[in-house]
Amino acid sequence: MALIVLRFLFILAAAGVAITLIQPDKPAEEYPAYTFIGVMLLAIVIITLDILIKQKRYDTISGVYFGLLVGLLLTFILGLIITPFFPVPTNSEPGAVNPQLAAVQLVVGMVLCYSCISLVLQTKDDFRFIIPYVEFSKEVKGLKPYILDTSVVIDGRIADVVETRLFDNQLIMPRFVLAELQAIADSSDKMKRSRGRRGLDILNQLRANDKVDLKIHDRETPDMENQPVDMKLVLLAKMMEGKVVTGDYNLNKVAKLHNVEVINLNDLANSLKPVFLPGEELIVRVVKRGEEDTQGVGYLDDGTMIVIQNGRPYVNQSVKIMVTSVLQSSAGRMIFGRFEEAMEDHNGPAQA
Repeated sequence: MALIVLRFLFILAAAGVAITLIQPDKPAEEYPAYTFIGVMLLAIVIITLDILIKQKRYDTISGVYFGLLVGLLLTFILGLIITPFFPVPTNSEPGAVNPQLAAVQLVVGMVLCYSCISLVLQTKDDFRFIIPYVEFSKEVKGLKPYILDTSVVIDGRIADVVETRLFDNQLIMPRFVLAELQAIADSSDKMKRSRGRRGLDILNQLRANDKVDLKIHDRETPDMENQPVDMKLVLLAKMMEGKVVTGDYNLNKVAKLHNVEVINLNDLANSLKPVFLPGEELIVRVVKRGEEDTQGVGYLDDGTMIVIQNGRPYVNQSVKIMVTSVLQSSAGRMIFGRFEEAMEDHNGPAQA
């Protein structure tokens, strides 16, 4: 209702402006009907565009207003400074302005307004500025943005994790990571090429998901120049106060050295695996020999390796073991157990 009233008042205001333009002392008096119709058509076009463009970016509109305001203010201040250098001709009427000064102010105003608006729009995500009723801040969804690494995109599990709504924050894909991913997809090595293309497919899947807030980050700061991709990721996460999402063990260590928070998908996956405590029993199939003479090796359904003491003679057989210890790290989980007894042969994978 408020918008309807506003648009009606705007039409009335446009009519008033048109009537003012066709007053007898105005140049428009020669074509009063054309002037009135032109102003009213302009008002109708503006209202139509307002109705058709439903998705309006408040931050973009505010950025234009703020940049325009700063540009006009700088133009006015610069005009006061250069006025003494453009004296008014002696034969001019009182209050006249030097034509050269007006031309300079017009050009300078045009350049400053464009520069200020462009600067605000390009850096609106990198600063926080508050004036009454308007706030410019980092455009992030949730508490902190998540910066994606090449390995985590190629891995593909990030798409499944996001689909569960466990991650509700904004996902950031840096342009330099995307470039590295494209280089891998164009590699002459068949394995690398397939991995790179899988990563690009995962990115397209994330972008097509309406529930995912994925943004391509283009800007690089001067301190990122000539730095490896891992270091660029760490510096970007520190600048954006975000978290690095990775499956790379080395990047995990580097980020922690720089006090940057990391979400390691391997740690996340390990934390969701079943927990086995020392003393528990389980049945597992011995699939190969271990490093020591008496050891056998088996695997759980989730890929967890089990080292079985005294299990070497039972390769390709299922045995009951008792868990003796569990080794947990970012690289994965290993379970150590002791052979208890041979079981009836199972053709399936390990059972818990």
